[in-house]
Amino acid sequence: MSHEPIVSSFLDERVSVAYDSAVVDRIFDGYRAACDRPVTLRANTLKATASDVAAALEDAGIAFEMVSWYGDAFVLADGVRERAVWDLDIYQQGGVYLQSLSSMMPPLVLEPYRGADILDMCAAPGGKTSQIAALSGGAAHITACEMNGPRAEKLTYNLEKLGARNVQVMRTDARRLDEFFSFDQILLDAPCTGSGTACAGDERAAKRITEALLKKATRSQRALLDRALTVLKPGGTLIYSTCSIFPEENEEQVATALKRHRDCEVKPVDTLAFDGADAPDILPGHIEGTRTIRPSRLYEGFFIAKIVKN
Repeated sequence: MSHEPIVSSFLDERVSVAYDSAVVDRIFDGYRAACDRPVTLRANTLKATASDVAAALEDAGIAFEMVSWYGDAFVLADGVRERAVWDLDIYQQGGVYLQSLSSMMPPLVLEPYRGADILDMCAAPGGKTSQIAALSGGAAHITACEMNGPRAEKLTYNLEKLGARNVQVMRTDARRLDEFFSFDQILLDAPCTGSGTACAGDERAAKRITEALLKKATRSQRALLDRALTVLKPGGTLIYSTCSIFPEENEEQVATALKRHRDCEVKPVDTLAFDGADAPDILPGHIEGTRTIRPSRLYEGFFIAKIVKN
């Protein structure tokens, strides 16, 4: 007897090949739960404190919960839509940024510091770039790359609105960054299939996530990761992340890159940093220290690897 696919025949099959049956069941349960994912946001500490944001939400009658592993993250109550946040003064003034919990993690793992030369390779629309600026107290030197014209304009607009001043936006293909550049820290949140962001019955995801997209994404990821490790300074740290749970886009990319860059190695992503009752569920993997977050009601599926150049 045939069954309706959870998301699509292609995505379901890739997940079933990549993981054992018990894990597949957990992932499919996560896709079902993702249909009710709440709105999440981050206090942009370049403009407002978490207390400011909490007060604004309370004044607007918007119920919320905090997140145990990040004091600037908020989960809004069931039924609250993004539109309710758009109307808030604190949002319009740049004190709040709507962002998924999973996508807040790579900048936290990067641990940006004051005075560092930091590259955000695929920066639009600017959520992670502005988070890096906030985490470094606005005192890091950040280069944000985006090759698409309209997306680069959106990136520039968002960074100005969010008060991220110490950022140079480069409209360029980061795969072709000149080796003249070098950086202490790099975030490569790579273009991907988005297999971690789908939910059950998601027709748009079913149409978007195809074999052709996977091939295109993996080619791009390979070139971006190779360039990132080339322009990373000795002693520097690279965070490679995707919003996918396909190993071809994640661990297989890291393994291929490390074969080319023998002076680089994976360092463990500290799972304890994301501990607590609301912590994400981590899927089994093949490279020790990397983390693949299972899609769930609270979290998009996400992959994070930390690579250091010796």
